[in-house]
Amino acid sequence: MNITKQAELENAKDQFIAQWGSLGTSWGINRTMAQIHALLMISSEAISTNEIMEELRISRGNANTNLRDLVGWGLIRIVVKKGERMEYFEAEKDVWRMFCIISRERKRREVEPAITVLKRCVGQTKLIKTKEAKQFNTQLTELLEFVELCDSLLEKASRSEKSSIVPAVLKLFK
Repeated sequence: MNITKQAELENAKDQFIAQWGSLGTSWGINRTMAQIHALLMISSEAISTNEIMEELRISRGNANTNLRDLVGWGLIRIVVKKGERMEYFEAEKDVWRMFCIISRERKRREVEPAITVLKRCVGQTKLIKTKEAKQFNTQLTELLEFVELCDSLLEKASRSEKSSIVPAVLKLFK
């Protein structure tokens, strides 16, 4: 590949990693964790912590903490290369599986606690007969029903990562 094309590729990779890092904060993960995920996602082979640190210009502690978290989420896995003591990492490359993994984790971290709070608030105000309490209870009941519906849909979608049906149905909406 000539120098110009290589520079264009590196620029595109840098843009993707930066943007994925920004998106990650919307998913409830930190920018560095998302950037590491992006780097591993676009890498053609498993890479070491040292390579990740060098590419993203981050500390070993930052790299190790975020790599552990990504492994915990199931978005990346450790790869052991024969004859090497160093650990290497690779990302899940299947987009649908990534969606399912991220959906399950967000459900656990965000949706389930929200449902718990909404149920508690609805229960605490159910028997209060003031106009303000009735309005509050009605609004939260409707919100709870909506969040539970979304939770149910997310649950069904994230369980179907091995199914080809849900992704095919979703393509119909393009």
